[in-house]
Amino acid sequence: MYMYLKRIFDLTAAFVLLILTSPVMILAALSIRLDSPGPVLFKQYRAGKDERIYQIYKLRTMHINKIEAVTPVGSILRKLSIDELPQLVNIIKGEMSFIGPRPLLTSYLKLYSPTQRRRHEVLPGISGLAQINGRNSIDWEQRFKLDVRYVENMSLWLDIKIAVKTIYGVVFAKGVNRGGDIIMPPFEGSTDQASCLLKKP
Repeated sequence: MYMYLKRIFDLTAAFVLLILTSPVMILAALSIRLDSPGPVLFKQYRAGKDERIYQIYKLRTMHINKIEAVTPVGSILRKLSIDELPQLVNIIKGEMSFIGPRPLLTSYLKLYSPTQRRRHEVLPGISGLAQINGRNSIDWEQRFKLDVRYVENMSLWLDIKIAVKTIYGVVFAKGVNRGGDIIMPPFEGSTDQASCLLKKP
């Protein structure tokens, strides 16, 4: 019943928000075009539920020809989480949920420990336990532990709690970056995974 209600809520809220935020996205799109050359949308393949690969949609916040260089407009969009709005389409398509572990790069799949892979037992979300407990201010190991904790304890009450704290975090820009960095450093492998590999004969 919980999963059914979660999907009904996701669909209803996504359609409503897509209509209500369309003026914001149009304004953001115009700002992106005026701010830097390149497409308005950023598309990238991510790993979703059961490790299925899908294409995520976001508003572009970085220069297309500079490595990890956020544009002036992109910095504002990230701070207010406006760049995430196109993911409402991913939710409608059934590839994402509002609440769940954040979808990550497909190249990370081979780097997870067996426990960390459990984050793919549910649909990825726009926000999750890791986002309300520090976002980019915590390291990868902590983020994955929170993702797995969500998988093990997911419920309607937990989703409501995460949603409320997410809105609070966006309004007050809590946990947007780590040590002044806007980009989270890439995941290079789990220490748990490294321990497992060392134990193999």
